[in-house]
Amino acid sequence: MTIHQNLIAGEWVGSEAIKNVNPSNTDDVVGEYARASAEDTRAAIAAAKAAFPAWSRSGILERHAILRKTADEIIARKDELGRLLSREEGKTLAEGIGETVRAGQIFDFFAGECLRLAGETLPSVRPNIGVEITREPVGVVGIITPWNFPIAIPAWKIAPALCYGNTVVFKPAELVPGCSWAIVDILVRAGLPKGVLNLVMGKGSVVGQTMLDSPDVHAITFTGSTGTGKRVAAASVEHNRKYQLEMGGKNPFVVLDDADLTVAVEAAVNSAFFSTGQRCTASSRVIVTEGIHDRFVAAVGERLKSVVVDDALKAGTHIGPVVDQSQLKQDTDYIEIGRQEGAKLAFGGELLKRDTPGFYLSPALFTEATNDMRISREEIFGPVAAVIRVKDYEEALAVANDTPFGLSSGIATTSLKHATHFKRNAEAGMVMVNLPTAGVDFHVPFGGRKGSSYGSREQGKYANEFYTTVKTAYTLA
Repeated sequence: MTIHQNLIAGEWVGSEAIKNVNPSNTDDVVGEYARASAEDTRAAIAAAKAAFPAWSRSGILERHAILRKTADEIIARKDELGRLLSREEGKTLAEGIGETVRAGQIFDFFAGECLRLAGETLPSVRPNIGVEITREPVGVVGIITPWNFPIAIPAWKIAPALCYGNTVVFKPAELVPGCSWAIVDILVRAGLPKGVLNLVMGKGSVVGQTMLDSPDVHAITFTGSTGTGKRVAAASVEHNRKYQLEMGGKNPFVVLDDADLTVAVEAAVNSAFFSTGQRCTASSRVIVTEGIHDRFVAAVGERLKSVVVDDALKAGTHIGPVVDQSQLKQDTDYIEIGRQEGAKLAFGGELLKRDTPGFYLSPALFTEATNDMRISREEIFGPVAAVIRVKDYEEALAVANDTPFGLSSGIATTSLKHATHFKRNAEAGMVMVNLPTAGVDFHVPFGGRKGSSYGSREQGKYANEFYTTVKTAYTLA
């Protein structure tokens, strides 16, 4: 099997490789992908540093053309790349293709942003002096991405980094290198100069740590676990570099007595269980007022009976497998913790057998949970949700906000009063009304509050806050 190599200084290198395995069928090897060493990572950083002067001063049409070609190829190959994504990560084929299209849209958006770079001209308070405020690239940007969105998250970090004139050292999650390799390959063939983008696949303890230790990495954008995010922050403070963190979530979805039951059930089931619950914006706390509680729980149970858990590539599958054995064990451990804490496992939570060997788990719904239980406090990152009964809207809002996280928050209600109040008072970076907590547009800011995020927002025009630095220049007329 051909080894997919790392890209360093414009050259494909690497011989030591690991297998990329399909979680829907562990007998299926998606490919073999090189594993970078600390020395490889240092070489990638040096290449990015050397390429920065020329790329940071490159013409906006050159950057536009490269990003636009990349967008066009991703969209043209959406079925192929979507299938690759579903094979390596386990989300359904429809979700895989949808995420691939989103990646193409992101590159297309930032191709346009290349042509919309702007600054300000202001008068000085002193006579005969002009003031110009411009944005310039930060320098070498380290990008570290997670396994749950193998093509969209790399796209929304790489595209703005290149758009604004930075060079990149990119480390994807070791579990899902396929889509990342494909994006880098497309960018190279689109005409990206040598050294501007460097791909170093491998262990976080080796590749990621080398990036953190280097004073030549001027900014790091990271999406992943809270624990690793704290290490990124500590290392970045040491080097006085910019850092951006997207970490955990324990997102609430509130259902009020006046909610449209069908809308509430669909939004809650999608929030909690689709993409196998492996989304940082997934809702694993469903907070339901007592007047609708029993009808809602019964309706969710009926809805889950129709949900098909199977091979991600099989037609008719609604939910694919958990990503790997380690994550599956974490999910089942939390299901046992929920039982021990006194919550009632009302539906699912069983390991499933299918035609192919994989990491299959039926969606688990707990009832009679309280907000102080571990299953209500800690991020599980799987198809496991807990229903918390509350008296009224005021208690629902208080419980929703009673979490160390603050990424996404949702509410199902037909009350304009409650919807408006919730949008203003939910302690989250993103709020959804009568919609799933997961699912965001590519052209608007993404990010959270409290323990979920640190730094400026990702996506859309707000991305320039991280990938650029502001310069103020004075000129005597």
